[in-house]
Amino acid sequence: MQYNAITRSLKKWLGVNLAVATALLSMNQHVLAHGQAAEMVPLYQNMTDFGADVQKDEFTNSYTISKGSLIVRAKPNSDIVLVNGKPLKVSVPLLIKEGKPIVSKEFATEIFQSGLDQTFKVEAAPHPLNGLTSQEISQSFEAIKQSKYAYNNMRFSEIKLKEPEKSKVWDAFLNHKAYDEDRVAIFTLLKGKQVIEGAVDLKTKQVTQWNVLENTHGMVLYDDMVAVQEIVTKDAAYKKALAKRGIQDVSKVVTTPLTVGFFGGKDGLDRELNVLKVVSYLDTGDGNYWAHPIENLVAVVDLENKKIVKLEEGSIIPVPMQPNPIAIKNQKQFKALNVTEPDGKNFSITGQTIHWGPWCFHVGLDSRVGLQISTATYKDKGVKRKVMYEGNLGGMVVPYGDPDMGWYFKSYLDSGEYGMGTLTSSIEKGVDAPNNAVLLDAVIADYTGQPRVIPNAIAIFERYAGPEFKHQEMNQPNISAERRELVVRWISTVGNYDYIFDWVFNNNGIIGINAGATGIEAVKGVQAKTMHDATAKEDTRYGTLIDHNIVGTTHQHIYNFRLDLDVDGENNNFVEMDPVVVKNTRGGPRTSAMEVKERTVDTEKEAVQKFDPSTIRLLSNANKENKLGNPVSYQVIPFAGGTHPIAKGANFAADEWLFKRLSFMDKQIWVTKRDENEKFPEGKYSNRSDRDTGLGQFIANNDNIKNKDLVVWMTTGTTHVARAEEWPIMPTEWVYTMLKPWNFFDSTPTLESEEHKTPSQH
Repeated sequence: MQYNAITRSLKKWLGVNLAVATALLSMNQHVLAHGQAAEMVPLYQNMTDFGADVQKDEFTNSYTISKGSLIVRAKPNSDIVLVNGKPLKVSVPLLIKEGKPIVSKEFATEIFQSGLDQTFKVEAAPHPLNGLTSQEISQSFEAIKQSKYAYNNMRFSEIKLKEPEKSKVWDAFLNHKAYDEDRVAIFTLLKGKQVIEGAVDLKTKQVTQWNVLENTHGMVLYDDMVAVQEIVTKDAAYKKALAKRGIQDVSKVVTTPLTVGFFGGKDGLDRELNVLKVVSYLDTGDGNYWAHPIENLVAVVDLENKKIVKLEEGSIIPVPMQPNPIAIKNQKQFKALNVTEPDGKNFSITGQTIHWGPWCFHVGLDSRVGLQISTATYKDKGVKRKVMYEGNLGGMVVPYGDPDMGWYFKSYLDSGEYGMGTLTSSIEKGVDAPNNAVLLDAVIADYTGQPRVIPNAIAIFERYAGPEFKHQEMNQPNISAERRELVVRWISTVGNYDYIFDWVFNNNGIIGINAGATGIEAVKGVQAKTMHDATAKEDTRYGTLIDHNIVGTTHQHIYNFRLDLDVDGENNNFVEMDPVVVKNTRGGPRTSAMEVKERTVDTEKEAVQKFDPSTIRLLSNANKENKLGNPVSYQVIPFAGGTHPIAKGANFAADEWLFKRLSFMDKQIWVTKRDENEKFPEGKYSNRSDRDTGLGQFIANNDNIKNKDLVVWMTTGTTHVARAEEWPIMPTEWVYTMLKPWNFFDSTPTLESEEHKTPSQH
């Protein structure tokens, strides 16, 4: 007999409410599953065992079960549950026993294996840019280990896929063809003062390239950070310096290994030395050692010889000792805010390819630059139109403005020197991303050459973003539509700072690229307790007093995004449009008029410029027109708003050594002819570099950029002047950038069309 029939009979016979009938039924175990009495288990515990979350809606007396992209809604006593909005009959309903929900042991299998969740789909043909799998990383390592080149203790800064030929990738992606080229893994090994670049053919399992670069400094690896702590804290001279500062327990000292840059020998360090500078903090037990800097003490560590080669000391500044905990005391400061998608997701994920409305693009994680968006297309009138072949953080620099001994060298190239992808921070639902996010794992190679899975490395979620458009004519129906955005989020923690990067896809064709900085400021210990103290003016010369004896030093966060845009095709131009005031020559009472002057930039060097927001800059395809005869284009906007002061450029004098090593930070727009070897604005090997091997070198030949395959390098960022509200932990400060369609479409792209219907409407 069916469960519903039993309950109906019981209810009629007993003449009591359904809840009582259900309780009696469950207690007597008259529920049947596959002909036998069902074994019932607590709902909450059972779902937790399967990695699912359960929320009760008191108003509707229903339970929402969520796991990844799967949303299940179940009401007590009903054998019909909704799985992503679709009905599913279960063998035994959810019941209430002694006030608590219980389900059969088979309930989880039935809902999780129903096949009704269509968010994740199997690739018929793998995308050519799918990253190396764990197996491929292991195969690459074994091939190197078994080769004639192998040596003991090999240290890797990367093992990743060699990027296939661009035209073949587009062909495979757009035409849904199997990519049948052999996959190749490329790797970088660090061996003393050598960097070794190589390649492994994954089909033959053979090393096909081994190229040794002399006197080249690679990235800082994990074992360097571990080694520095031991080297410094065991050094007798360092212990003596600590004792002078009243620190006897060296186990409480936390070291931070920092890249030293290059100053032409002015700092007394030869470029060939493989060194790090180490500043330290005191762990006082408050959970925030960053608040207790050991000022004016810098150890220079030789990584090859595993020892301190120079100890720099200044005047003794007492370690700030007041507690500065950052643990949240009250996690429940808000009532629950549940974002639910009862009908399932509006996007689907096939392998590493995301489909959302008109957008289709590939996501991956690179060990150096982190999140990469590739082969982004927009479906317009049934046709997938190219927008961007590849987009990612190219590089970034965080230069500090304090010239003192423990600060002058601090100009961190976070991705080029430390590898921001390897420092990916796992994302937590409900705090780092909304509860409706789908979280994706990523796999990269660790420094030993072995695969490392990063759980929850990328978050993907949809959100409401205000009205897309609205118009209300008098006595006419309202015309309005909602704006939706799809966000792809990645977070990297580099020492004290956490960086959040959002790629935001809008259904109207706009792509936002937003960078958020949070975490803990790098602070300086000083004598002054308040701004009324005698030393306060000098102590705050290069920063702000944000706590007693603590200065937040002024610095910058400068990001550069590498954007291989293909606006409706590979051959594009860089165009500037300037609204100008001209004399009115057409009569009437006006003396002036507005016109737009337009020019196409000819060469790479002409394209380099600071951002003037009054100028419209377009990457334009002169070979394609919209229905009105205008060339299809995308506007490039490095500053589309922010919560910190904009960095108009690097705040340094022109003769600073930093400018000899880097150019990208001081100009916001760069456009180069595409070269597959030009990937990083600071150059491939930026640690201790003595010249600009990045964008400064890329534009040296001043290539013609008219009607060519172009890459736009967009620099943005903030000048971080500290404030008390950012201490002891900094609320996220954002800088917003934008890529905006400009005559790319024939009309408003978000008017009702097939491409903008949700999957359930298609």
